[in-house]
Amino acid sequence: MRFRKILFFLISFSFLSCSQLEKAEQLITGLSEKEQYKKDNNISDEIFKIWENRIPKALNDSLEIELPYLETGELKPRNFAIYSYATYLIPGEVVEAEIITDTSSTLIFSELYKKTNSGSKEFEKIKSGEIETKNLRFEVNEKGLYKIVIQPEIEANTQFQIKIKKSPTYLFPVLNGANADIGSYWGDMRDGGRRDHKGIDIFAKKGTPVIAPTSGRVGYTGEKGLGGKQVWLRDSKRKQSLYYAHLDSIIPDLGRVNPGDTLGFVGNTGNAKTTPPHLHFGIYRRNEGAIDPLGFVYITEELEAKVNEEIEISSRLKVNAQTANFRNKPAASNSSIIKKGKIGEILMVQGKTADWFHVRDSLDRSMFIHESLVQSLN
Repeated sequence: MRFRKILFFLISFSFLSCSQLEKAEQLITGLSEKEQYKKDNNISDEIFKIWENRIPKALNDSLEIELPYLETGELKPRNFAIYSYATYLIPGEVVEAEIITDTSSTLIFSELYKKTNSGSKEFEKIKSGEIETKNLRFEVNEKGLYKIVIQPEIEANTQFQIKIKKSPTYLFPVLNGANADIGSYWGDMRDGGRRDHKGIDIFAKKGTPVIAPTSGRVGYTGEKGLGGKQVWLRDSKRKQSLYYAHLDSIIPDLGRVNPGDTLGFVGNTGNAKTTPPHLHFGIYRRNEGAIDPLGFVYITEELEAKVNEEIEISSRLKVNAQTANFRNKPAASNSSIIKKGKIGEILMVQGKTADWFHVRDSLDRSMFIHESLVQSLN
């Protein structure tokens, strides 16, 4: 019996991948991924400290972005570049950061932070990305300001693309529906202001299929109250229930369902008899009650990665305008001015997004400046 146990252990151990072995070693040694990186590459304490201290700098940077976001650039050895982007996220959204390089061996460390509260400047780390895949993915449970920090390895020497996007956790609950079909949102007034709307209304032709946006089990179907014909679908993974109301008809004998399965059809039963056909879609979370479902289903546009496109971006720029505004967002509107630039000022380039350069000045401040206000020094 003892021999069999030893044999089973040896066979199981032999199936572990190299990456799994490395993670197992980290667990045994108690080293973090960055400490393991230092050890594996014989990095001196002095150099590693300079590199590691870039994280507090990134957390103090004031850049904000709208998603999706795409930035291209080039990494240079011992440049100690670091990238930090703040963005506001709501429950149900899935944020994903992908870093594409032209060398698969380049290590990229990525981390996601969340602002601790509205009155604080502090951020706490909530997730680390996968070093091997250069990917960070996180399903948002709490609304707030999040910050994505991307740090290349010390000797990184490659072109890169940073692609950050968000997507909904669920499928859209009306077949072939779109964001434009949402005609009423969470918190809208009902009954002359006596109550608030506890969901979203998605308008569609009567008889349009409504579908399961995730796997789960149907707990109740029937007709009652304001919701008329309705379906309740339990999402056990997230400990919440999805509510479909005003249906014209319901598929019989629903039990366990998969994403895309038809649950019923759009109608206007219940208190929606005087309105155009629509689906009232709500989400109720255990111990919280109704929550805003918009982030779970709102569809965002996709970005096209340009993996093989040659990138020619100067490493240094000079301000060539008498008036040059450095901004916290790559946009002239809906952005804040971080500082006023001076003609002849030298800037270090981090990357470029559309018509805007991502730069750092002599004080190591991270900012955006429009391409029309600078010229290359290369």
